[in-house]
Amino acid sequence: MTEKKNRQEPVMRTTNLPQIVDRETFEAQIEELRVREKAHTHEGDAIAAARRRLPMVEVDASTPLIGPGGPVNLLDAFEGRKQLIAYYFMWHPGHPAAEQCQGCTWCNTHISELSYLHSRDITYAVFAQGPYDEGRRYRDFMGWTMPWYSAADSLDTLLVGRVKNSMHLVSYVRDGDRVFETWWTTVRGVEVMDNSYSLMDLTVYGRRETHEDSPDGWPQEWEPGGLTADGRPISQWSRLEAGRNDDLAADH
Repeated sequence: MTEKKNRQEPVMRTTNLPQIVDRETFEAQIEELRVREKAHTHEGDAIAAARRRLPMVEVDASTPLIGPGGPVNLLDAFEGRKQLIAYYFMWHPGHPAAEQCQGCTWCNTHISELSYLHSRDITYAVFAQGPYDEGRRYRDFMGWTMPWYSAADSLDTLLVGRVKNSMHLVSYVRDGDRVFETWWTTVRGVEVMDNSYSLMDLTVYGRRETHEDSPDGWPQEWEPGGLTADGRPISQWSRLEAGRNDDLAADH
């Protein structure tokens, strides 16, 4: 297990703040922004409506996966439900936990309560793009509970025409024993999974990342997608402090 150490969390060094105004001025500008926020919400609704009207493409339901009991197939991953959302987790075979994908770790750490999805007949599962045993040990170290499979041997079928070993979020529906892909996204599209960025975006300093359009003097010490602290994904530190073993090389 990696030895625990004192990690250095970034310290905000700026004292810059927004202009101070009276309540009436503040509320007037909030209302002005609210028009745009509501338009953004309504546009999101319209996009979701268009997404529901997309065509679909068939995927071989017998496409093999590896699960906790050994070989299974894509249809099995539905767990009997009508729909499936699969997260294709980037993987670096043979690398330690500290070097596994920070973005995939960030996204999946936000997935904890699955009953809401289940209530709508949706299964959520991770399709790791690497060996099953290493991935399962990582899942156990992180304390995640979602179903976990290895799709390493089937990526040419499941991610046809797309970049392998990049984060992907894919939606499927089944019709009896037939499986169809209905939508997919990648890179920043997977931000839909996390609420931390959404909450950061509500604050005056935002994500504090260098790509953001912020006033002069605002703190921006994080690089885009900066999701590590002291060389490992941020959420791993609490697991180490809890005494969990992050050795991916063998059962423990």
